[in-house]
Amino acid sequence: MNTYSKSKSIMQIRPIQYRDLGAIARLLQERLSIEFNSRQNALLEKIQKYQSCYGLLQLTKILPWTVDQDFYVYVAEKDQQIQGLIQVYPINHNRSTWKVEQVLINHNTSLSHLLIGNCSIGSQLLRYCFEKIWEARTWVLEVNVNEKNTIGLYRENGFQPMAQITYWQCDGDTLEKLAQQEPNLPNLLPVSNADAKLIYQLDCVSMPPMLRQIFDRHVDDFKTNLWQYLTGKIQELFNHTEIVSAYVFEPQRKAAIGYFEISLCKNGNHPHKAKLTVHPAYTWLYPKLLSQMATLIKIYPSQSLILSSADYQAEREEFLEQLGATRQDHNLLMSRSVWHKLKESKSLDLSLPEVLNSLKPAHTPIPTPWTKSHWQDNPHNSQNKSADHKE
Repeated sequence: MNTYSKSKSIMQIRPIQYRDLGAIARLLQERLSIEFNSRQNALLEKIQKYQSCYGLLQLTKILPWTVDQDFYVYVAEKDQQIQGLIQVYPINHNRSTWKVEQVLINHNTSLSHLLIGNCSIGSQLLRYCFEKIWEARTWVLEVNVNEKNTIGLYRENGFQPMAQITYWQCDGDTLEKLAQQEPNLPNLLPVSNADAKLIYQLDCVSMPPMLRQIFDRHVDDFKTNLWQYLTGKIQELFNHTEIVSAYVFEPQRKAAIGYFEISLCKNGNHPHKAKLTVHPAYTWLYPKLLSQMATLIKIYPSQSLILSSADYQAEREEFLEQLGATRQDHNLLMSRSVWHKLKESKSLDLSLPEVLNSLKPAHTPIPTPWTKSHWQDNPHNSQNKSADHKE
């Protein structure tokens, strides 16, 4: 009887619970012992941190802005064992675009579940998110170009390639040389909520129209409310980091032409990470903005800098190659749209007689006597009519 019930057990996909944290941590440690993966390592650090304060984490989800908005994890469970997990999170303010951070499958799962197809665990996890997260209209993800099986899984579920993203690493010696150069940026200003519109316009002009539509960013995506500011400062305190952002203002056009946001590691345990946005007509800003970031870095322990470039940013990739930066990861940016079908409450099954009957008048028409109109009594109208007839 027990054997029969086990054979008939079904896969259950649900949100992560406190009892899952230990099993997920062991699964991530097993995968990392085979091959290091930055996303899996980041999730493992979150899992270990939340094992002691998971209840507080769930409580923060009812607040206007969660402490960690990327901790949306769903697990696939069968026979009381974690068979796989998926990590997703929204990437814009109105939550219309969500990102699949990673899909992880247990190596101890049977081979039939590991195969790519409609019944695989990966496909079930993806489709669960597509159906349950109604606010998501577009899904995006990044996957390494060498992970052929993972790319096949995503393509099987409707994802299409949009761009190629390359992550570069600038070592400490290169940054030290850049810090010795004078940036000469007199219009470099700190970023505040008053500048959100300028940064939004720069973000729109710096990417192709298709990607702009996919990411669906608005001015609110570049603003920081009080709760976000406080939680950000708490994270900087615990992670031993400092986030600095600035933009270059063009007074003639009254527009932002360059922007960077850098996360500085104070203790030297992790590389510095930077986001860089430059107007396509002002690519000469690349060396100046890199020199400005190197100036900020030099007061901290020597560490490398990580930043990204896309295949539609040829000038940036050329500059980083000339600078001597090394390629760390080469990813494929993929996306898919989701349109939720609304269920009809009542089916429309009308026959032709019913349609014709509905077009009949409700009452019997009553004839009205004919009366001579006022227009015919007007002599001017009769004269005009006779004149037109003569012509």
